Amino acid sequence: MVDSTLDIPIPSRPRRLSLPAWLVLICIITFTVLIGAGAAIWKNAPPIPVTVSSPQQEIILTQADIQHGQETYLGRGGQHIGSIWGHGSYLAPDWTADVLHRWGLATAGVLAQNNPQFSEADLQALTAPERASLQAQVSEQFKTNRYDPQTGELVLTAVQAQGLRKVFQDYKQLLAHGSRIHSIPDGWFQNDQQIHDVTAFFTWTSWAAAANRPNAPFSYTANWPHDDLIGNQPPGQFVVWSIVSVVVLIAAIALFLTLYLTQTEADEVLTVAQRPAIRLATPSQKVTSLFFGVAMALFLVQIVMGMVTAHYAVEGDGFYGIPLQQYLPYAASRTWHLQLAIFWIATCWLAAGLYFAPRFGQHEPKRQAWGNAGLLTALTVVVVGSLAGSWSGIQGILGKYSFWWGHQGYEYVELGRVWQLLLIGGMVFWLWLMYRALKPALKHDADRTGLNHFFLYSAITIPLFYSAGLMYTNHTPLSVAEYWRWWVVHLWVEGFFEVFATVTIAYLCSELGFLKKSSALRATYLTTILYLGSGVIGTLHHLYFAGTPVFIAAMGAVASALEVVPLTLIGFEVVKTLRLSQEAEGFYRWPLRFFLATCFWNLVGAGVFGFLINPPIFLYYSQGLNTTPIHAHSALFGVYGSLALALMLFALREIVPDRAWNEKLLRFSFWSLNGGLVAMLVTGLIPNGFYQLVQSVNHGTWYARSAEAIGSPWMQWTVWLRIPGDILFSFGALAMVVFALRAIPAVFQTPTPTPTDAQPS
Repeated sequence: MVDSTLDIPIPSRPRRLSLPAWLVLICIITFTVLIGAGAAIWKNAPPIPVTVSSPQQEIILTQADIQHGQETYLGRGGQHIGSIWGHGSYLAPDWTADVLHRWGLATAGVLAQNNPQFSEADLQALTAPERASLQAQVSEQFKTNRYDPQTGELVLTAVQAQGLRKVFQDYKQLLAHGSRIHSIPDGWFQNDQQIHDVTAFFTWTSWAAAANRPNAPFSYTANWPHDDLIGNQPPGQFVVWSIVSVVVLIAAIALFLTLYLTQTEADEVLTVAQRPAIRLATPSQKVTSLFFGVAMALFLVQIVMGMVTAHYAVEGDGFYGIPLQQYLPYAASRTWHLQLAIFWIATCWLAAGLYFAPRFGQHEPKRQAWGNAGLLTALTVVVVGSLAGSWSGIQGILGKYSFWWGHQGYEYVELGRVWQLLLIGGMVFWLWLMYRALKPALKHDADRTGLNHFFLYSAITIPLFYSAGLMYTNHTPLSVAEYWRWWVVHLWVEGFFEVFATVTIAYLCSELGFLKKSSALRATYLTTILYLGSGVIGTLHHLYFAGTPVFIAAMGAVASALEVVPLTLIGFEVVKTLRLSQEAEGFYRWPLRFFLATCFWNLVGAGVFGFLINPPIFLYYSQGLNTTPIHAHSALFGVYGSLALALMLFALREIVPDRAWNEKLLRFSFWSLNGGLVAMLVTGLIPNGFYQLVQSVNHGTWYARSAEAIGSPWMQWTVWLRIPGDILFSFGALAMVVFALRAIPAVFQTPTPTPTDAQPS
């Protein structure tokens, strides 16, 4: 620009980045950081020694033993029978903590009395100075890293080697004959070689948890688990980064509130007809309603599996006297409980995409109904096949083929690799079905960053990020496998599936006339930027103790603290949703109220309870305890389950005749599900989680997961006290299933629209 009078160039105002450009930039930066962190994790993972030997050059363990033990353990249920480095189920011991403490006690016994049978009672019977002196000697034995990276050999001290033999004797009994209090079945492993190798794998994880990293004053797992006998105490920087994370959280929320309240444009809420017309379901949308029926059936079975799994905590080998352990062991019921949760929630979300694509695109492709039916059939095969396969793997039926057809051994990614590949193929087919229905709207969308394209882009991320689960196998080093597993659990579920749902609901609100499209689009971009800007790097907060460099804790702590900021937005969105609900009172009331429940649990379950276990110093003492299920239950059902039900009800409300739409059932279901979840948390998970936390702080992680703690009266009573909440929740789920059974058949009794039928927009 030039001033014509003075011929002096006038600088033009620099162009501001658009919201789509900001989103792309944020994704490039955060994924660069995440992938760089992954490279550092791979480079600095704990080494697996070629041989573990005594000073006399007697080979005790080999790398092949350790790797075969990992494969065997994972194939038989893995993280659903106890945990490794705190990742897994909470009833059986954390194998790292248990082996490490047993090994330390036996080593202390050899040092003190030349007696590997030395017990915890013997240790506590010593005078304070004697105990302190002995612990210092044991700590020196374990904290000194005697691994030679040049030869790949780990040479134990003579007393360590003698103590380790005692551990192998104990575990030969435990792994063969099980433990009732820990719901470990008799005959879990019957082959002596398998028992030896699985114990070797547990031993390696324990060594990595104790031996200091080269040039560092803490172990490969940042001194986790807590165990005074071994000398495992939290690194001082964990306190620093915990304080920093809290300060960052407070500052970020304050900044966000300032910007939100002073600069955010007011979204225009439009007047909505009190009684929109019932839409005529297209053939493909009628088939889509069957997806919701299947999802509700899976929801009901998932709750039954949850009740069985919870009851194992008080009756370790049965269910009210029925010897269920023989037919449905704890590892199987817990696997099914988690698998079914993912399956029914994902089914609702996929079905919502199939329903809304032709609605948004105003186009019913030829033979779309057949495509939907084929996808539903394929998904059913995958669900049934993976459930049967995981049970067979846990029972030992599949042997070395368990990884492919049975059980991968990792939480939330349990299904065998073949079923996993088929599921990814199904998602790609789902994406194609959505694209062909949305294609006309995409052609008419002048802006490739508009809602139509954003809806498609978010759908593409669903199969893309689930595929991260293919980046490891059952013999991949544990640190690397955990890194990629959390791409699936955190990024796929908590990140991009939530983005897809956010786009869907924003699009729907604009289509229904609740909001202007420009307002819905802006809100969607801002929410997605906030989610991914913190959530991508926030993935690292799951990896504090997974054999990763300690800087991972610093990055994960700060980024995860910022994840609470977009959840604070939910508090403001609640007010907006209530206002929308008033506009649509009588028609979209219950879909919006389930969306309101999503907002509430996003703030409480994902935000408050998520941040509860976020600061490194807190998680150091609570990793692998029942403090984690507080967050897991309130987020997995509270957020994602409620959102799945909201999407289902939005779709069904439009196509279900009034005669089959039962408001009373929905009201009962809504309050029972949410009231039951609150009761489950308040009377069960919160009390027993914090009880274990106290035991972990006072005695060590090993004790918080021991038979003494798990079988204590407090833990037993808190499990029993969960029953009223569980029952109330179950009645709410049953009411939702009954509602679906009445509503879905009515969809097929309505006429199918002809191509000339006008559909209300």
